[in-house]
Amino acid sequence: MIEKNPIYNQKYILKKLLELAYDGIVAVDADGIITLISKAYTDFLGISEKDAVGKQVNQVIESTRLPEVLKSGKAEKAHLQLIKGNYMIASRFPLIENGKVIGAIGKVLFRNIDELNVLHRRIANLQQQLKACRNNTGEQVKYSFRDIIGKSDRLLLAKTMAENAGMTDSSVLLLGESGTGKELFAHAIHRASPRFGKAFIKVNCAAIPAELLESELFGYEEGAFTGARKGGKAGKFELADGGTLFLDEIGDMPAGMQAKLLRALQEKEIEKIGSKYPLKIDVRIIAATNQDLENLVAGGRFRADLFYRLNVVSIKIPSLRERPEDINELIPYLLNKICNRLGKYADELSPQALLLLKRHHWPGNIRELENALERAVNLIGCEGVILPEHLMEKISGDDCGKVKKMQEVVENAERQALEQALKSSRGKKAKAARLLGISRSSFYQLMSKLKM
Repeated sequence: MIEKNPIYNQKYILKKLLELAYDGIVAVDADGIITLISKAYTDFLGISEKDAVGKQVNQVIESTRLPEVLKSGKAEKAHLQLIKGNYMIASRFPLIENGKVIGAIGKVLFRNIDELNVLHRRIANLQQQLKACRNNTGEQVKYSFRDIIGKSDRLLLAKTMAENAGMTDSSVLLLGESGTGKELFAHAIHRASPRFGKAFIKVNCAAIPAELLESELFGYEEGAFTGARKGGKAGKFELADGGTLFLDEIGDMPAGMQAKLLRALQEKEIEKIGSKYPLKIDVRIIAATNQDLENLVAGGRFRADLFYRLNVVSIKIPSLRERPEDINELIPYLLNKICNRLGKYADELSPQALLLLKRHHWPGNIRELENALERAVNLIGCEGVILPEHLMEKISGDDCGKVKKMQEVVENAERQALEQALKSSRGKKAKAARLLGISRSSFYQLMSKLKM
């Protein structure tokens, strides 16, 4: 028969609650001595209640931080704790009376770390959706296959391959010169895939310094290095979980990162900087480059195993000079896009201007064509007709027939060589100098002479 003593009843009820609790609960006094522990906790540890109560908590529970909570008087919520080879979610709370810490309580959730990873991914996806709503950005992809303009055989072949790839989950490698529309294809493939509606994350491998690329791709934990953001940071792989990761300029990825990327693709898991456990990820990879990866592999500058992992579906996007018949369709499409953005009106191109555009070589492809049309729209008057004089000299040929001084010709050639080298090296002067076959000091002297 249970006594009617209130104090006894409270102790009895508390003991029953601890026996019924699924989670691990432990209480310690101000000296870190265990006073109470739940049956679920002792069963998990493989000990009895008598083996735990009355002992120092760090002698019974590995990796416990209850002594630190007793010293600081501050709670620690939802921290990871390694116990018997498994990660648990642990929370610790100080017991304070009259401003003095008289003890602490620890609570452990017995959950498998895979369940935690699933929960983490769900939260990350919700955060991505919330961010999109807050920014009022709508869909994460801007383009579809309707935005790929042209009817040439080469373009239609690339478009058909991309549409077929969109229906699968295989890795895609987009090959083509700068300005051909590789990113547009990547958007369209994602939109046509079963992953549409999930994240579409872009990473420019050439634009991020090598020392920062790992943290950008894989993220980091709080305190992983000096200056690390409080709470850590999710990497691009984690943000793209369930969706598509677009790796642009993959040919410029540093060799060290190539090995880590290969592991992430093979194992379907990543490891944040400063983390002690891997994170499962489900990401579809679309990579793009304007370089010849097979030549890079042959020269030892790109891993062969990574190349084969990425080169499942390879799509060659033709340059504009390989499909000049598409210019007739591209011009009205681009003009409409430009005029809507600038709030200006361009009715048509004169026959002479159209002929000049068709004759041009277009080394910068569609991007160069769009820039040329935008310049022309800015220069036209109220008549709304683009004339040859509205086009750049290299297109209109207005500078033809003019005799230039030798020094001017040489300086123009040097300037073009430097600009092209800087473009190819993504602005890295030392690499640009090597491409030109000159010393770095000579490169800087030329830049100074040309006032670049």
